[in-house]
Amino acid sequence: MTKKDKNKYKIIDLFAGIGGIRIAFEKQGAECVYSSEIDKFAVETYKANFSETPDGDITKTDAKDIPNHDILLAGFPCQPFSIAGVSKQKSLGRDHGFLDKTKGTLFFDIARIVKEKRPKILFLENVKNLMSHDKGKTFEVIVQTLEELDYNLYYDVFDGKHFVPQHRERTIIVGFNKDYFKGKEKYSLPKLPKETRHQLKNILEEKVDDKYTLSDKLWNYLQEYAKKHKAKGNGFGYGVAPVDGITRTLSARYYKDGSEILIEQKGKNPRRLTPRECARLQGFSDDFIIPVSDTQAYKQFGNSVVVPMMEYLAKSVVDTANKYE
Repeated sequence: MTKKDKNKYKIIDLFAGIGGIRIAFEKQGAECVYSSEIDKFAVETYKANFSETPDGDITKTDAKDIPNHDILLAGFPCQPFSIAGVSKQKSLGRDHGFLDKTKGTLFFDIARIVKEKRPKILFLENVKNLMSHDKGKTFEVIVQTLEELDYNLYYDVFDGKHFVPQHRERTIIVGFNKDYFKGKEKYSLPKLPKETRHQLKNILEEKVDDKYTLSDKLWNYLQEYAKKHKAKGNGFGYGVAPVDGITRTLSARYYKDGSEILIEQKGKNPRRLTPRECARLQGFSDDFIIPVSDTQAYKQFGNSVVVPMMEYLAKSVVDTANKYE
């Protein structure tokens, strides 16, 4: 890589969603050479914003057909592996090792692409629970598989509240190819900014359509539901978000009733966030195009990443690679 090409890392965007991680790496000068996403509505949003149509079902794509790349990005779904009854020692003695154990899961498709294409760097994102999923077995197999494929791994849980007014914890795994970096990448996951001064009111729209206000029927239902659970000692119920503070985690089910993040209104029932406010809550800029229905938009932003947090992490990864180069 010449000095002129510095920063021009080629990336692939797997389980791309609406491209939040891609945006983060493109801001570091990377160039996306391949993307894959199976949800037709997410594809519509991706196409509107990146002027390209992602490839479809990754499980049917031959790893040889994927372009060569420097960094593999993947926000993959969390699935359990069927490894019951196989002791660690026994599995270490098997010819194909941990790659075999991941078959039938979407992580397996990442592993087979990594094995074939040998990217310099892996950047994987998942839910906070990935580390404890299936009593820790899922994460153990992921780590062992990537280490067996000769990658040095760095991982931790990061909270989006350091960048946006939303509590959102995500597991991040960064891997450096030992064949390329020889274990000398000198990388450490960056410390997040300590102070969190983000306030929900800063992302709210001034004029909001009445259709986002909860109907009397839904509002009464949510209050009764909360009362019932409170009486049982459960914490379930709606959440009126503090406008001077941060919200709960925006989920993909937000379209159902908006109950996890409600905005108080004077003289009216509370309202749910608009799709544009959800985009802002995830750190997407206002020029990000939302071409789909509100229902699909809520699902997409609920499934997406906190973009500025990804940018912060992407910078640490690219800076490390540049120093090594």
